[in-house]
Amino acid sequence: MTAQPEQSGGELIPRPERTPEALRQALAAVAPQRLEEMAEQRDKAVAGALEENSLTPLRAWILTWARDIEIARRPELAARYKDALHRMHNARSDEATVKAAADDLSRVLDEAMAAVRR
Repeated sequence: MTAQPEQSGGELIPRPERTPEALRQALAAVAPQRLEEMAEQRDKAVAGALEENSLTPLRAWILTWARDIEIARRPELAARYKDALHRMHNARSDEATVKAAADDLSRVLDEAMAAVRR
C-alpha cells in the first residue's frame, strides 16, 4: 500500500465502481504491486467464462478484487487483515491461535465483502 492522504472516514481513496477499469485504477492507487496479479487473474476469469459459457468467473473476479481493494483502501481494515495473517503464519502448531486468527481474517473478509455489495 502506498502512503497517500486519507479521505474522510479514514479511507485512502473512495470506493471504486465495480467495473474492471475502475478497480484497476483503484488498485494502482492503493496496491500497485498487485496489478500484475490482477491482470493474470482477469485473464483466467475471461478464459473460464469462455470455457463455461458463463459470466460467473468474471463476476467472481470483480467481487474478489472489489473486496481486496476495500481492505487496502481502509487502513484500519488492512491492519486487521495483516495482523490476522501474521498471527496465522506465526502460530505454528497452536491450534487455538490459528483458529482465532482465522476467525478474525474471516470477519475482515466478510466486512469488506458486505461493504462492496451495498
